[in-house]
Amino acid sequence: MVANDALRLRMAERRMTKAELAREVNAEVKILTGKLGTVSERTVHNWLTGQTRWPPVKIRLALTAVFDCMPEELGFVPTGRTRSTTEEDVRRRDFIAVAGGATVATLTSATAAAGPRRIGITDIQQLQARFAEVVASDHRHGGRLSIETRAGQLADETLALQEHGTATQRIRAQLYASAASFMSSAMWAAIDGRRFEAALQHHQKAASLAAMSGDSGIQFRIWSHAGSLYRHLGRPGDALAANDVARNLPIARRDPLFASLGHARHAAIHGLTGDTNAVRRSLGHAQEALDRADPGASRPLWITAFYDQSELDSLALAAHLSAGNWEEAEARAHRSMALRRGAMQRSYAITTVRLAHAQLGQGALEPAVATAMSVPAEVSTHPRVTGMLTAFGTKLTDRAAGSGPARTWAEYAHETWRTST
Repeated sequence: MVANDALRLRMAERRMTKAELAREVNAEVKILTGKLGTVSERTVHNWLTGQTRWPPVKIRLALTAVFDCMPEELGFVPTGRTRSTTEEDVRRRDFIAVAGGATVATLTSATAAAGPRRIGITDIQQLQARFAEVVASDHRHGGRLSIETRAGQLADETLALQEHGTATQRIRAQLYASAASFMSSAMWAAIDGRRFEAALQHHQKAASLAAMSGDSGIQFRIWSHAGSLYRHLGRPGDALAANDVARNLPIARRDPLFASLGHARHAAIHGLTGDTNAVRRSLGHAQEALDRADPGASRPLWITAFYDQSELDSLALAAHLSAGNWEEAEARAHRSMALRRGAMQRSYAITTVRLAHAQLGQGALEPAVATAMSVPAEVSTHPRVTGMLTAFGTKLTDRAAGSGPARTWAEYAHETWRTST
């Protein structure tokens, strides 16, 4: 047997233990198939020692989603009985369909077999249910390639209904809105997973579909995401322009909750420029609009699932942190964490790391390290959280290399994220 050093190296880069990898893979299998995987630490041990050289297809797909690369790049070697790439692609689509696209696949298959059929409101409701599943999966896991792939697949299948079915103009508009919704989730998953080139490509398709739908709610989501994308790319000018598109849409003028989110994200972008006055002005508008928003109004699932006072404070934290307003950033962090909904662990972790950065900026080394160490290890493998923790360690070393807190952090990071053997 030949040891799989490539996989071992990938795990080391992610600071991932055997148990953590097993959990990640099992979670991805559940996304792909609807059933939790059965990978164990022993399974991972067999991969690392080379005892298992080519896992089953659903495991390979899950590993691809976890590491964002092909199985061969992880040191796995195809056997002589390996299926062709084309067939594996088909299997991939099958697994995604089981997870959430089964209803859409059934519709398109039935249409193709029986000729054009009437697409109605029931079909739209089924698509909306699939979209709700994608949103829920994003909140649980966030940033994963499997979420991005699944959302893109559902968008394609939704568009297939346009090609093979007949519908009224209103239903066709809703089909385009559904396809745009799926693409907006693919876009956000790519942003969250730091796959920015893919996110830019998804944005083009999503924006085009949303324009054809005439739905200003989904148009808002897509252009607001574009603002966040350009902010993460360090392009504040483009970010402000994209976010302005969202803020000028009819729904932002009609519904204060949308207006509030637009202002809050504008504040986060202004933070990149160091314009503290603009940050405070935008946050003031965001708070005023949120206070006016009717909590009982009917709104799209995607905004009610995440935007509230806690998220406004989180965006305010990001804005003040970028602008170097450490004390204000810390205050916003504490309030956001106190109000954060329990299911949003990734968002809570991101806020926690930002709090550690704010404390570090004030020179409070020991509290900053304690805060960073409080992030659960299982959440720290998320791409955004990993990057933020790495940046925290770098800043701590630059500020106080050799100090007690710096040594404590280095030891903790090594012990917590070292690869088990």
